[in-house]
This record gives sequence, structure tokens and C-alpha cells, in this order.
Amino acid sequence: MRIAVAGGTGVVGRHAVEAARAAGHDVVVLTRSAGADVITGDGLVDALRGTDAVIDVTNTTTLSAAKAVDFFETATRNLLEAEEAAGVGHHVALSIVGIDGIDASYYAGKLAQERAVAAGPVPFTIARAAQFHEFAGQLLSGMSGPVAVMPKLLMRPVAAREIGTHLVQVASGAAAGRARDLVGPRDEVLVDLARRQLAFDGVRQPVLGVRLPGAYGKGLASGSLRGGADALQGEITFDDWLGSEDHVRGE
Repeated sequence: MRIAVAGGTGVVGRHAVEAARAAGHDVVVLTRSAGADVITGDGLVDALRGTDAVIDVTNTTTLSAAKAVDFFETATRNLLEAEEAAGVGHHVALSIVGIDGIDASYYAGKLAQERAVAAGPVPFTIARAAQFHEFAGQLLSGMSGPVAVMPKLLMRPVAAREIGTHLVQVASGAAAGRARDLVGPRDEVLVDLARRQLAFDGVRQPVLGVRLPGAYGKGLASGSLRGGADALQGEITFDDWLGSEDHVRGE
């Protein structure tokens, strides 16, 4: 089948592209550089002609609820309109486990995305996953001070590689509304992951954990982002990932 991946050059997207090609699918990577822009809608219909399914792993980096909602609603609306025009039969959106009670900050955007997908014209599956093993490094890379500050976050991280494979499996099947959640193999605390990654990378930097204020901070610390007992479970632990080719030192 022909699968398009929106955000196909990102952390999860590149693994979804790799998994789809390994499974024998014809893959279209939707990027602005290739003339397909999810924010303006330019080029999407032409890029999606003949496509059976779209995997949406587009993302924005913001803690502003308003900016997150605007991004995800705009990208979703443009993708769904283009998919309907091109005759795409299945839209798969990546979301995050346990965010139902955290309609704030970045998660407000993801919940808005889910609502837009569910209300749209294209048969869909929302596939929720836990935070990536890559998450701690993403936060660390944005900190230039002598001390790294991490929010208190109880999590069950999963490898982006396993998420990519999962999304392709979901896209290969019929639209189901919601797929089973995907989480990692072990409960973890974000501060501990950051410290282990810095030690593995040979970086001497203290890490301070802080409880963020408001509904967002409460949700991060609540444990709800670990997912439920019925979730699918990945196999790659954080420490296994650190020693793999997917982890680049300093990232």
C-alpha cells in the first residue's frame, strides 16, 4: 500500500518511514522542502493522490496552549481536507497516553488534535504512545546553563523506533477510532533519565527536578502519563536505547 508520513523527517517520523519501507510499502514523505506544507495546505492534495493512509507525526515545540492548539488544529484541518479530496481512506494520528485530564499547555494542543481528527471526514485511528526515550535529551539540548532543570514527570518511556513500527502496523489495518496505547517496558522518572543520559555521554552537569505549577505540572507528576495496564508494551529499555545507534551522544 501507499503510506504518506507527515513529519516524516522528525524523531518518530523517520522511524515510521523506515518501518513502512521495510514492510514493502510505497512511502511518501510530506515536507515543506518537497512542496507539501501542512500549515498552509499547499501541495498536499497532489502529494496525497493515490495514497491509502496518512500517518501524522507533525509536531511543534511550545508550552503555550494557544500556540499548540493553533498548530495542531491547522495542520489537522489541512491534512484531512487534502485527504478527503485525494481519496485517502485512513488517517492515523500520533497522540500521548494519559492526557485526558491535562487539557493545558502542550497537551491542550494534542487533545484539540484528537477532537479535530474525530470530527473530520476521513476514517481515522488515534494511536497514543508514552514519551519517547529521546525526550530527556531533547530537553537537555535546550539548556545552556550550569544546572539542567527537569520537570517532575512520572513516565513509562518507549523508543521512537518502536512507535514508528507501531504506527505503520496501525496504518496498514482498518480505521479503528482508537488503537491500543503503547508504552515502554519500565516506569521511570524524568530526572533520573536525564542524569543517566548525561553520565552515559560523559557530561558532568547537575540535574534539578522541579514541580511545575498548574494543571500541566500536576498532570506530569500524577503518573497518568504512564498509561494503563491494558497498554501494549515496548521492549527497548531506556538504558538499551542509550547504547544503541538511535542515541547520538549530546542529543
